[in-house]
Amino acid sequence: MRRLPPLHALQVFEVAARAGSYAQAGLELGLTHGAVSRQIGALEGWLGQRLFVRVGRRMVATPAARAFAEEISLSFDRLTAAAEACGRPQAPRVLKVSAPSTFAMRWLIPRLDGFHRARPGTEVAVATTTTLQDALRGGFDLAIRRGPEPWPQFRAVPFLAEADTLVASPALLRDKPLPALGDLAGHVLLATETRPGDWSDWLARADVTLPGGTRRRVFDHFFVTLQAMEDGCGLGIGPFPVLDRAVEAGRLVAPFPEIRVSRPGYFVLTPFDADKSPALTAFVEWLVAEGSRPGLTIPR
Repeated sequence: MRRLPPLHALQVFEVAARAGSYAQAGLELGLTHGAVSRQIGALEGWLGQRLFVRVGRRMVATPAARAFAEEISLSFDRLTAAAEACGRPQAPRVLKVSAPSTFAMRWLIPRLDGFHRARPGTEVAVATTTTLQDALRGGFDLAIRRGPEPWPQFRAVPFLAEADTLVASPALLRDKPLPALGDLAGHVLLATETRPGDWSDWLARADVTLPGGTRRRVFDHFFVTLQAMEDGCGLGIGPFPVLDRAVEAGRLVAPFPEIRVSRPGYFVLTPFDADKSPALTAFVEWLVAEGSRPGLTIPR
């Protein structure tokens, strides 16, 4: 007969180790802080060792506890798969995906029909975020973020490389041509507060120094800047392949496509305690496959 630790305590422990606090684990599980503490205490008593230590006002998992939590997550994955294989056919599954706004609107959502055709029993609900610092607080099955960053509470799988180059609307360049880099100073430069290094990095790569009087307009979020680019308000720096379809549709052009700045790519993040269902696994595999497709050869 197997001598198993208390299973409910294992579930609470796994969430607490991923969330990084008893309070956040309680919010996700619908338990009080005291109930989480009691479950952790019961598991520590069964194991005969501490799993969390106090750091300031928070309880933080020890290195051994974090490794233990990863093993528990894998075991829960196998248990879920076995139950699904033995049980009745699943009802339609909804996957909740958190993604940056521009990436969701310009890259992810236009491609989702392909995933739905491959898995008609799975619906993908996309929630967008514009404040990445506060975005990884639960409420989703998986998240998409630009990296690299430390994501110790998530499994991170890279799936899409990214590079920036100069973009503008065709109408703007018809009215005010840009035949050479020296003509940049005659244009308005559109920038974004959340992407402060875009112009400086691209100009350094192009080996161009602009005069001090060059006009600039700065917006708070990139999707606003992108709309201003498409409306012909000025020149901008845009990411590819996120903007491939905008170029294909003729809404944007890239005057100097050979001048590119490589950026951190995109990762799909899965919480350690997530239900690793076949639908979730299929979606991660689909993202990796889509991200590996050849990108657009950007015309001038």
